[in-house]
Amino acid sequence: MTASEHPVQPPSNAGPLSAQGLQAAYDDWSAAAAAVLARSRKVTADELPESPEALLSTHTGDGTVVRPLYTRKDEAAEQGAPGQFPFVRGADPVRDVNVGWRVTERFGDEDGLSAEAVNEQILDAAGNGTSGLWLNVGGSIAADDVAAVLAGVYLDLVPVTLDAGADGIAAARAYLAARAAAPEAPQAAPATAANVQSLGLSPYTAAFSGRATVEVEEANAVATEAPAGVRTFRVDGTDFSQAGANNPQELGYAVAAAVTHVRDLVGAGMSRADALGQITFAISVDDDQFAGIAKLRALRAVWSRVADVLGEPEAGAAITHAVTDLAMLTQRDPWVNMLRSTVAAFGAGLGGADQVTVLGYDAALPADQRSSSTSFSRRMARNTQLILLEESNLGRVLDPAGGSWFVESLTADLASAAWEVFTEVEARGGYRPALAEGWIASQIAESLAARDVQVAHRKAPLTGVSEFPNLDETARPAGTANTVDIATATPKLARVGRQFEALRDAADAAAAAGSRPSVLMLPLGSVAEHNGRTTFVANLLAAGGIAAINPGTVDAESIAGVVADNPTSVAVLCGTAKRYAESGPAALAAARSAGISRVLLAGPDREWPADADGVDGSLRVGIDAVATLTELLDHLTEGGSASA
Repeated sequence: MTASEHPVQPPSNAGPLSAQGLQAAYDDWSAAAAAVLARSRKVTADELPESPEALLSTHTGDGTVVRPLYTRKDEAAEQGAPGQFPFVRGADPVRDVNVGWRVTERFGDEDGLSAEAVNEQILDAAGNGTSGLWLNVGGSIAADDVAAVLAGVYLDLVPVTLDAGADGIAAARAYLAARAAAPEAPQAAPATAANVQSLGLSPYTAAFSGRATVEVEEANAVATEAPAGVRTFRVDGTDFSQAGANNPQELGYAVAAAVTHVRDLVGAGMSRADALGQITFAISVDDDQFAGIAKLRALRAVWSRVADVLGEPEAGAAITHAVTDLAMLTQRDPWVNMLRSTVAAFGAGLGGADQVTVLGYDAALPADQRSSSTSFSRRMARNTQLILLEESNLGRVLDPAGGSWFVESLTADLASAAWEVFTEVEARGGYRPALAEGWIASQIAESLAARDVQVAHRKAPLTGVSEFPNLDETARPAGTANTVDIATATPKLARVGRQFEALRDAADAAAAAGSRPSVLMLPLGSVAEHNGRTTFVANLLAAGGIAAINPGTVDAESIAGVVADNPTSVAVLCGTAKRYAESGPAALAAARSAGISRVLLAGPDREWPADADGVDGSLRVGIDAVATLTELLDHLTEGGSASA
């Protein structure tokens, strides 16, 4: 082999490429990618409609673009150390890497428990890894019970967050009194971002979602009494995310609400720095791990920018409590929620959340429909975080994703998009006018509608719901899919999987009343020819609670007998385009002669012979599955002969 046939590779210790070298390397990649794409499309590279980067990029529901390749060309200036402006890398410069983020567990959602029983739960959880508390006050915990509930808890070490709804003022004062009366620790812990206490008052975000809350003026009065280490307002982004807000909207509206609180406090005579120090943020995280990482980093970037504009950059460290998104959790096949929550907690931890709460895997179900004990759900949720911290050691490094070309780029894009949302709110006069005129609600409604379209077309698949559903799992009462009668839910909760789960509820109700709605598949040709499509159709139908009956390969002569053995009004022809051309018309005629009123095609309509009688529709990739299954279910349960 000659030297020209075997180019010399640069030594491993070669320095970084120059700007020209980076561009040349990128151009080489682009040319290679174009060649592959052109071959797959059976065109030349010059005939591709867009650049390889554009063709391979992913457009997210947030409006950001994830490119296929990130290189040193995307390198940005370092964001500083954690705990330093602009705080992108974290709010806490002295986080204990042996502890990591605070594993924050919620208490008080169970009915009928005494204050002593809740206190016992808290102390037991603290002995098993819980390092932060989130208290639902007003249910099983009365405001007067706060001191008893927190007995034995070191309030200088364990961050406490209150969630008291309309009882927020009474709960806040009870907590402050309990804190003042608590015995002093032998050695007081220094006040850091890790042990900030939050009175949990969120009147502005709750005004959007409809949660019970307190008057802003009363909350402002409490803020003037809050001692060091205690923050009054919890600006709750989950009020927006549960209603369908995308990530930039959740961040932008949360920051807009927080700025309104700061303005109120400054107007009441508080300094800007002190007003900024009265805010904590609750942010939802879902099973998009990179979005979760970037979301928390972007929030800190935006909030520090606000502080900088106010002339108090050093007061701009956003204290964040990440909560696994209730909207992402499913009621069907809820065990999969453990996987979703693990990914969400992973993203929250790597994104630098100060506290993380993993909701129970069955949190989307009403309490009386849960199959596991509360203690089991709590333990699994807690251990999800403990495994990430103590076995995967995710808390050992602050901002481990920092410097990643992709994460830094995604953070910047998300921060920019959130800032645009925030500034548009400001242009409308601020959060209160934008909320009062319905603009915020209309923007979130548009986001929800766009998300629902993605889910309905199964472009945003949900394992156990729209993909790989289990028809044999426990039926749910009608209306369960849209319930908001669950802990941590807001009145505007719109879970991602609710459309498919509502169909499942309706199909289960029909099954309980007599027989499960079913569709007969008519496979044509060999198993190799029809197996892919029979599997696809069965999976699609099951997502709507409809059973698929597969009798095996049929032909025109055997269809009458198969229909007689499996009475139903709907059948689906499954095969290849070639098989449809050869035997599809005869099979269609036989099915109709046997009494099938609706015959559908598995695959694109174009595969059906143009000169034959037409089928009544098709089941294929990309259809609006919710609309298709709704129409089928209506036909089978009202106009057709549904059969098990």
